[in-house]
Amino acid sequence: MSSLNIGFIGLGNMGAPMAANLASAGHSLRGYDVAGTQADGVAVADSIASAVSGADVVITMLPNGTILRDVAAEAIGHMRAGAVLIDCSTVDVESARNTAEAAEKASLLWVDAPVSGGIGGAAGGTLTFMAGGSEAAFAAAAPLFDIMGQKAVHCGDAGAGQAAKICNNMILGATMIATCEAFALADKLGLDRQKMFDVVSTSSGYSWSMNAYCPAPGVGPTSPADNDYQPGFAAELMLKDLGLSQQAAALVNADTPMGAAALALYKQFVEDEDGQGKDFSAMLPRFAARSREG
Repeated sequence: MSSLNIGFIGLGNMGAPMAANLASAGHSLRGYDVAGTQADGVAVADSIASAVSGADVVITMLPNGTILRDVAAEAIGHMRAGAVLIDCSTVDVESARNTAEAAEKASLLWVDAPVSGGIGGAAGGTLTFMAGGSEAAFAAAAPLFDIMGQKAVHCGDAGAGQAAKICNNMILGATMIATCEAFALADKLGLDRQKMFDVVSTSSGYSWSMNAYCPAPGVGPTSPADNDYQPGFAAELMLKDLGLSQQAAALVNADTPMGAAALALYKQFVEDEDGQGKDFSAMLPRFAARSREG
């Protein structure tokens, strides 16, 4: 594809390597971050308006829905009609849909495209994008997804990308808790962790949490557990996503008791048990140190 002028807003741990990959592929980027962070190959903009003016595509990677709404309100006013606005943040479905409406009123194409794959996936260009928006908007964004990731799924209309992300991460949070509980139980039963992995990873207990991201150090593929639980995906980010899942469940009156239980456990872990700044798989030492009484 021909070189595009891209504005990128939000150059944090995820956004900076994503922007750098687009620049490496030959696109012209101007980036802005309120903290002043920068990305390789990306020109520094001193404001949102400067980053997005004249851009063919604007990409945002932001912490939450409130910030997305504020940033998008400013950016949309400086974007040209026909440009594409792609939000890769993980936010509440309502914020995504409201921002999509504002973009469409300004004659912009909109895609909500939260990602899976973490910091490593952002750096390596192996992210998975879960996209919501029109067919035309997804088609316009798809070549950029191919640069930043290995897979992009068009999930439906505006907001569908966020819906897919929070459903996925509700499963992930609950299965990681179950995996950590099972290892802690195996310890107390005298079952070797490697033997436990050998059985479960090839049996009906198979899951991504067990097979690809095993929370037990020295067992299975290398994971944050082998690096003292330094975060690949921080526990506080899992807490955020589980909160979004329960917010969405309340909005549509869905019964999600496992999601609610996972939210409560991660809230306790992050806020009361020194889980802040640790990987979400650090639930294993947490359970290993506890008894049924606490």
